[in-house]
Amino acid sequence: MNEIEKNDQIVAQAAQQSLIQDACTIIDQAQATAYRQVNETLIKRNWLLGMRIQHEVLKDKRAEYGKQVVKCLAQSLVERYGKGFQTANLYHFVAFYNYHPDIFYAVSRKSADNEFDNIFHSVSRESENILHSLRAKSSIHLDWTHYRIILQESSKEARDWYEQEAAREMWSTRTLQRNVSSQYYHRLLQSQNKDAVRGEMKQLTAPLQDKLEYLKNPVVAEFLGFKNNTDYTESDLEQSIINHLIPFLMEMGKGFAFVDRQKHIHTEKEDYYIDLVFYNYFLHCFVLVDLKTTKLRYQDVGQMDMYVKMYDDLMRPEGHNPTIGILLCAETDEDVAHYSVLNGNDQLYAAKYLTYMPTKEELRREIEQQKEFFRLQNEK
Repeated sequence: MNEIEKNDQIVAQAAQQSLIQDACTIIDQAQATAYRQVNETLIKRNWLLGMRIQHEVLKDKRAEYGKQVVKCLAQSLVERYGKGFQTANLYHFVAFYNYHPDIFYAVSRKSADNEFDNIFHSVSRESENILHSLRAKSSIHLDWTHYRIILQESSKEARDWYEQEAAREMWSTRTLQRNVSSQYYHRLLQSQNKDAVRGEMKQLTAPLQDKLEYLKNPVVAEFLGFKNNTDYTESDLEQSIINHLIPFLMEMGKGFAFVDRQKHIHTEKEDYYIDLVFYNYFLHCFVLVDLKTTKLRYQDVGQMDMYVKMYDDLMRPEGHNPTIGILLCAETDEDVAHYSVLNGNDQLYAAKYLTYMPTKEELRREIEQQKEFFRLQNEK
């Protein structure tokens, strides 16, 4: 290759690298812009719902009447739009509105005397979009999950501080949740050595920061009408094993019916995902399956026990047997199956359990087999 050809190749490589960089910039900016727009619209929606409920329902002195109206509203909205509008969430919207009653203002003011009338009664719902009639009084730097976490704090001073600090330091929601849960603001306020407290916080929360967090936000996914999917959070090996566990259990012929994958369970402070959910119509109970590709830890056992109890509280129909949990560990040379069954089952149920559930050895063989298939596929 002569000198001219070498120069041409260098120029071509530089041009290609420039194209890649420009393409990445365009995509990143588009994603960030789309997220900001979705996020502000989501916050507007929740603020408006909180305002509507507060002014029309909860302002009434008859507390029981207000609770009943909110409960009926939640049932109607859940049936139409999904679980994001359960009663607890509606009260979160109200709390957010009361915390930030002036975060938005109505663009077109008419003769009404207050902000509520400006927005709901002065806007023609046929000719103008209510959401479009609102403008934020300043830029919104946090997302809805941030605000929901901040509302866990009872002190207004602490809430205001967390909001400012989360925006200024660009805290992820996981970092914010940890700081609120650990009383970071109050500890910092009382400490004689504030630098030490800040340093410890930054060290402990460094693994929790995620610049792509918005792509994995279940609240945003639900708002857009998408089914929650967290495959991107799992390793390829784990996904390969999970993929094959579904037909494995279905083909056992012991009453298993597939219900859901990556089942999302939301608590006040966290989002959890159960790998697989089945229903066994011989045992008349749900069966939860969670897989760990690392060594099984006591925390994992505790988490599965929590899943079982939460699933019973939230999903189990009346008259059905307690939920069963299967916790699998796929660490090389140490495949473990741990069963989690609530205490208090009678002997008949225990006997049925032993008859229809796969044995630990059967589960271990299946994991080993899938690990070998995975290894062979990746050696090709």
